[in-house]
Amino acid sequence: MTRMMGRLPFDPDRVELPKTPVRTDADRPMTVSEVAGLIRDAVAAAAANKIRVVGEVSNFSQRSHWFFSLKDEAATLRCVCFASAARRIRAPVANGMEVVATGRLDFYDAQGHVQLYVDKIEPVGEGALELRFRALCDELRTLGYFDPQTKLPTPQFARRIAVVTSRSAAALQDVIDTRNRRWPGCELLLVDVRVQGDRAAAQIADAISVLSRDSQQLGLDAILLTRGGGSIEDLWAFNERVVADAIHRCPLPIVAAIGHETDTTIAELVADARCATPTQAAMTLVPDADALRMQIDQYTLRMTQMLRRRVEHDRQRADAVARHPLFRRPLAMIDEARDRIDRTATDLARSTRDRIGAGRAGLAEHRHALASVEPRSRLMLARRRYGEAASLLLAAARRRLDERRVAIDALARQLASIGPASVLNRGFSYTLDRDRKPLRSVAGVEHGDRITTVLADGKLQSTVTGASKPLRAARRKPRIDKPLPDQLDLFGGRDD
Repeated sequence: MTRMMGRLPFDPDRVELPKTPVRTDADRPMTVSEVAGLIRDAVAAAAANKIRVVGEVSNFSQRSHWFFSLKDEAATLRCVCFASAARRIRAPVANGMEVVATGRLDFYDAQGHVQLYVDKIEPVGEGALELRFRALCDELRTLGYFDPQTKLPTPQFARRIAVVTSRSAAALQDVIDTRNRRWPGCELLLVDVRVQGDRAAAQIADAISVLSRDSQQLGLDAILLTRGGGSIEDLWAFNERVVADAIHRCPLPIVAAIGHETDTTIAELVADARCATPTQAAMTLVPDADALRMQIDQYTLRMTQMLRRRVEHDRQRADAVARHPLFRRPLAMIDEARDRIDRTATDLARSTRDRIGAGRAGLAEHRHALASVEPRSRLMLARRRYGEAASLLLAAARRRLDERRVAIDALARQLASIGPASVLNRGFSYTLDRDRKPLRSVAGVEHGDRITTVLADGKLQSTVTGASKPLRAARRKPRIDKPLPDQLDLFGGRDD
């Protein structure tokens, strides 16, 4: 039942009109705009501050702006929420919801009615319950109740499904109708529990625990937890911790469809699958017989076509095999094979002979090449070359000796003609100083030096007592030519 939160901050019987003088000339009627201005000024003066109004949402229209009405059992108030304010409202708004709207009253001249310009919308009872809901969500999320890795897959062909809901709930009839339409062979086991109220959470948790314990005896494949829409207070049994614990411990997959599509409960978050409506939940668990029948028909058609293609392919292969010469003329193929063997044998013998002949020729070539590089032959060749080289070397040495002997004889004859002995025999002599070197000048001796004079038949020892130097103009220093390498110096040799 809708109700007003507080009274409007004015009394309509004591509205103070603007102090602007109003014309009372009875002969001049007022225009509609002037009357609208009077109403607008009166509303603005009477409701200068924002007000909070509680009521049921109806005629909700959501475009860029929100247009709706708030009503109770006795009155209706038009409301508008502009897009800038609507973006700040986090709670969903729908027809039938009981909300608290905060805004200001004003008169809309164009349509001639008073409306509430809404800045904020809060669902009734949201405060404490919303805090409890969020706190429990945070706790269960930390414990891993919402982890997708822990979710169980729904069965593909369920034979028996336990429906946990109220016997009088409209959601039960939706599930039964969907089962009858999709797969009548799927059996439904109703577990009648309270779905709202103080004892609802305990009954729901006990029902899930019993189904979990006796699932094998009951032959259950899944559990469907559902109920229709309602306010957050009506759905609060599905936000209790005991229900979340029972769902989390259940070994059977649980599909939850609670409230309208915009409603979200903790039971749906913990369940293995969440659906928007009871019908969708039933469709998730109950296979579609028509779709399966169509799928079977498609498989049958595909298998039939595959078998036909396979039979046709095998028939074509059999015809091809039957047309093969092996089956049509087997003896002819044997004769052809025998001829090929004979030709192959002839070719093999000829190629073998050719190969042997080529091998023998190559062997002879290698034998001849081996003979040329045989050690004995190479040694005989080396000995022959050594003998020839020794003969040439001996002949060259003899020629060299003969040439040297002839040169020596010539040098001996030359030495005999111009040598020191020959000169001494002609009456000449030479003198040696104290160092037994040839004395070439009187400047090379001093008083008291012993000198040696060499004659043709002997030597004379004498002591220098005096020396006279000839005039330089009278004598000319003889030129001493350097002897040739192969000539003997007259005074270069040592005295015997």
